[in-house]
Amino acid sequence: MAEAKAPAAPAAGPASGTRREVLIVLPGLLLAMIIAMLDQLVVSTALPRIVSDLGGLSRLAWVVTAYILTSTIATPLYGKLGDLYGRKRLLMVAIVIFLIGSALSGLSQSMDQLIAFRALQGLGAGGLMVGALATIGDLVSPRERGQYMGYMMAAMMLAMIAGPLVGGYITDSFGWRWIFYINMPVGGAALAYLGVTLHLPRKVVQHKIDYLGAAVLAVGATAIVLLTTWGGNQYGWGSDQIIGLGIVGVASIAVFIAVEARAAEPVLPLHVFKNRNFSLASAMSFLLGLAMLGALTFLPLYQQTVQHASPTSSGLLLIPLMLGATVTSLIAGQVTSRTGRYKVLPIIGGAIMTVGMYLLAHLGPDTSRLTSATYFVVLGVGMGFLMQITTLIVQNSVDPRDMGVASSSRAFFQQIGGSIGVSIFGAIFIRRLDEAMRARLPGLHLNAAGGQLDPATVNHLPPVVRDGVFFSISHAVDGVFIWVAPAAVLVFLLALCIKEIPLRGRAQPEPAGQPGVPAAQAQELVR
Repeated sequence: MAEAKAPAAPAAGPASGTRREVLIVLPGLLLAMIIAMLDQLVVSTALPRIVSDLGGLSRLAWVVTAYILTSTIATPLYGKLGDLYGRKRLLMVAIVIFLIGSALSGLSQSMDQLIAFRALQGLGAGGLMVGALATIGDLVSPRERGQYMGYMMAAMMLAMIAGPLVGGYITDSFGWRWIFYINMPVGGAALAYLGVTLHLPRKVVQHKIDYLGAAVLAVGATAIVLLTTWGGNQYGWGSDQIIGLGIVGVASIAVFIAVEARAAEPVLPLHVFKNRNFSLASAMSFLLGLAMLGALTFLPLYQQTVQHASPTSSGLLLIPLMLGATVTSLIAGQVTSRTGRYKVLPIIGGAIMTVGMYLLAHLGPDTSRLTSATYFVVLGVGMGFLMQITTLIVQNSVDPRDMGVASSSRAFFQQIGGSIGVSIFGAIFIRRLDEAMRARLPGLHLNAAGGQLDPATVNHLPPVVRDGVFFSISHAVDGVFIWVAPAAVLVFLLALCIKEIPLRGRAQPEPAGQPGVPAAQAQELVR
């Protein structure tokens, strides 16, 4: 028997949490976000050591890509399931999956095992950021949300600062496997704290999960990421494999649109894309993810080889970027809360981010740490103006009943952008590295895939060879930023098209039994 669709939620939305309630829950939500951020950034400074131990530089990008890909696929489903079954329940399940993946990643004995377990981590991580952001969306009105988003962005930036430092220190002191085990106490604390403090009112609704839509989305996302990863690298762009992946990707998108148009409870409702701001902010999130993750993945290798930094020092060298983003994010949150205006912020952010990418495209073998730190500050300031504002625009553009879907959609587009970015720029990095090494070091072959370009090995090469390797790595990194700069320009252009809509203020929820919300289906429960 077909299940009835749930009645539409009142347009005012549920944002009814008091400031005290929000502040009590906030530490647990911040911990959930921090462990997701830590995992990406703790790993980044350890990648050269992982390659040295397990080999497989040609698959280095997959340590990041596998994590992002599975979290990307899971993100929209977490958002929808959270809307239907309860934000708290899904958030805690996500933490448990994430911790299991962390433990197994630390036990990996080969690059293939590590990539597989990182994929499992990603399945959990897909629900962490979405769950935290959507919970704040449930509790706080858009007008007040700016300052809380500022707190969350500050925590994310703190994790971004601490991640490389912690990752570098642990790698130097205990070995790279412990960078995964560090998630266990933090994640356990978040799980326990949210279990005690998080109590959200929910409505009993009849529902039907769009598993077909989720499956088609997973197939399409996987095909696209594999195409960008293998194209021009493992297979030629005109090969049967790449053409086949392209056909699967396009067909999956077409089937997904058809499935979502007919689904009773679509995993990604098509009607939200009719909103101009939602579509623009989603496109900006995609480009932001592509630019950030696609470019920053390869900086630690440059720092630890060309700039002779240890893993710990490599983390320290990224502090200017994180501080620039943190301070700017806090300022942006306060400005939004006090004025209710936000359009100018992503415009400024896109412009500054473009300048930062242009500067980083000029890194070279002789670039000083002070100069590169200045470039990082510029990029960080641009990121700080963008990261939380895109979330705010998306959440303010949809009905409150679609809050979880909106939050997960923004995260989905940012993650798929990051996944594609890591794949594309990974291929660009490897190709430019090989070309430069053949030109500078003719007749010499270093097995990059086997780990011969890890910092310890490079530092023991003869001076002439070492200088050639430094030039080649710098050339490859520059190429990544040259290709990522247009994405930053597009972010700026899209921000110009944003229409500034007044942010919703706090509204009282419509009592059970009022017209449009039958009492039997609006019974208040505590999760």
